[in-house]
Amino acid sequence: MNDAELQAWIERISQESFGIPFRHRARFNPRLRSTGGRYFLKSHDIEINPHQLEANGLDEVEKIIKHELCHYHLHLQKRGYQHRDPEFKALLAKVGGSRFCSHLPTTVKPKRRVEPYRYELRCERCGTSYKRKRRMDPRKYACGKCRGRLELFLLKTT
Repeated sequence: MNDAELQAWIERISQESFGIPFRHRARFNPRLRSTGGRYFLKSHDIEINPHQLEANGLDEVEKIIKHELCHYHLHLQKRGYQHRDPEFKALLAKVGGSRFCSHLPTTVKPKRRVEPYRYELRCERCGTSYKRKRRMDPRKYACGKCRGRLELFLLKTT
């Protein structure tokens, strides 16, 4: 499913479940990790986590969409759109949206890229070593143990 299909799906759900059209932008955001979707107060756009679609299917994502549409419609009507508001809770129950997002299984989450250490700062006085992933100016820092001068070395990368 692409962004255009998601846009049409959200517009259809909005019309069928709320009786009000969705007039803003909807898109997938694969960078979302801890949430199924989000609603933006300033732009009124909605983003959906595509990993939820892969892990939990269309039914669960439809509940997430209804949840975000509750925020959307209540906010535009200047009513209680926050999770704690009784109006939000009542509308969410009425349309059958999910209160909480199903957690993603660990197999679906992409692996984090581990950067190797590329630099080493070494104290000239006591020999303490500090490994770093990014280059830094040793003149701006001192050893944390003895306050001695630091020397920068480039580590061998394989």
